[in-house]
Amino acid sequence: MSTYKVQQQQMVIICVKCGIQLTLGQVTLSYLESSFPVELYRCSACGLVYIPEELANGKMKQVEAALEDK
Repeated sequence: MSTYKVQQQQMVIICVKCGIQLTLGQVTLSYLESSFPVELYRCSACGLVYIPEELANGKMKQVEAALEDK
């Protein structure tokens, strides 16, 4: 199991669907029958999750490659 936490910088991100500010919270990302708890910004109304580019191109890409190599 791996965890990821958003850096301690204040970000204001607005949900494109609901128009409200996203808040930090724990979400579960799943890929190839594996699940990972991650702290990310999400919409409390619709559940939309914001995945930062550095996470998508960094840790997530590494985990994806590791799971596909199994």
